[in-house]
Amino acid sequence: MGGHMWLFAVCGVGVGIGAAFSGLGGGFLMVPLLLFLGYTAQKAVGTSFLAILVISISALVAHNKLANVDYKAGLLLGIGGIIGAQIGARLVEGVSTANFKKIFSFILLGLAVYLFFRK
Repeated sequence: MGGHMWLFAVCGVGVGIGAAFSGLGGGFLMVPLLLFLGYTAQKAVGTSFLAILVISISALVAHNKLANVDYKAGLLLGIGGIIGAQIGARLVEGVSTANFKKIFSFILLGLAVYLFFRK
């Protein structure tokens, strides 16, 4: 991991831009990067959440300054997300890294197709 420290910082800039621009949270970029660097699926997901937390706080500050935050909706989504995150963390424990890559790829592909063809 030591040799990748500069890569983490540089990629963090790109993920921060992508997350703040798209609202996708950065995991769609962070998880594949960590998998590429040899992390297990579980470690990649967990590590990406720490990075996303830091990035999200910064993006929230920037979007708040632009008056682009609906706090009520965001908090309600967050409360539901707390429950879902607990379930998801336990579900990923039972999935091999190879299968996780396939599932993650399918989700990203499905999202891409949906967004591409959405009017």
